[in-house]
Amino acid sequence: MKRSTSTLLMLALLAATPTVFTACSKNDDATEIIDTDIRTNLQGEVKDGQHLVLESGTYKLNGPLIVKAGGKLTIKPGVIVEATPFKGGEEIRYIAVAQGGQIFAEGTKEKPVVFTAVNKTQQAWGGIVLCGKAPINKGVTASAEVSSLTYGGNVANDNSGVIKYARIEYSGYSYNTEKEFNGLSMFGVGSGTTIEYVQVHEGSDDGFEWFGGTVNTKYLVATANEDDQFDWTEGWNGTNENWYGKEAASKGNRGIEADNNSNNHLANPISNPTIKNLTLIGRGEAGAEPQAMKLRVGTKANIDNVVLSNWSVGFDVEHNEGIKYVGDGTLKVTNVKFDKVLTKSKGTTTSPGKDPVTNKDLPGLPADVSAIYTENANATGAGAGAGVPEWAKGWTVGL
Repeated sequence: MKRSTSTLLMLALLAATPTVFTACSKNDDATEIIDTDIRTNLQGEVKDGQHLVLESGTYKLNGPLIVKAGGKLTIKPGVIVEATPFKGGEEIRYIAVAQGGQIFAEGTKEKPVVFTAVNKTQQAWGGIVLCGKAPINKGVTASAEVSSLTYGGNVANDNSGVIKYARIEYSGYSYNTEKEFNGLSMFGVGSGTTIEYVQVHEGSDDGFEWFGGTVNTKYLVATANEDDQFDWTEGWNGTNENWYGKEAASKGNRGIEADNNSNNHLANPISNPTIKNLTLIGRGEAGAEPQAMKLRVGTKANIDNVVLSNWSVGFDVEHNEGIKYVGDGTLKVTNVKFDKVLTKSKGTTTSPGKDPVTNKDLPGLPADVSAIYTENANATGAGAGAGVPEWAKGWTVGL
């Protein structure tokens, strides 16, 4: 029998390492926490057997919130998690779910869950990090570049929870070029996890990034993120539908940046997602040569029903492995509508080696990769061509 959610419980916050506690029993479901303290000081750890519920209103995120193995974080529709400003020496605010932990951030179209910041600027906080037990090609397991949590394994259907009808805004803090938060970072996340109707808006790095894993997604929106709107690496394999990405007028790098493994282009499992119904809208700056899709270091992909609008380059394929995959059909994009795209495709082989004088990599040679795509003037992309699809209206911002 579930206890009444109107009961106020004590929340213990330790000064050094704040920890969230919840009352549970073997006969009852985890009791939901409703306490004013966590509204003004949300941080710490949700440990094994504990269940933290954010019931309503706004909660101030004052430091990292880590959901450990066996812990659970539930966020109800309409809740706002707002990261507070941090000063030198303070920990970056972010939410991370460790292997074996779970998050259930389930909003609705009318009441999305919103992860945002007091300062409405990029890099205002870290973002959300999920670490699962699904396969990666960096090793059997690895340590996440942010949060330092372990990820990877052999549980393809691992379940990190549900994120649905949620917005992630003003995230993407950068420690250095090798350690950067994205909006939603998915490290070895398994196919038992649900990621649907999620927007990442105004992040300083990538919107969505997959580091291996098998998680599937639907209805993703990435807007005005500083680097790539979508990014994958380390052997991600997932089935996806309905992605809409749009760069800001003055910033943004690529619609998609896709890798397999930069140290070993043939590492298994090879990145090979399936994506159906995709729209990518760029800035249209010819001099900067932004690409709708940069496909490199051995990734494969099967992408269908695509609209590319306002890009200098549609498909940019790098390295011998990718060029081979274009030839054998394991890297392909079918039913593409080009709208104001100057160069539809370009390819570059792997560098032949080092320059004996400068010791820098010599440039690769141009390659014909036009076989990567087939055209269809009637392609609809994410649902409305270059326009905003109906499914993206009502719960998003910045469109």
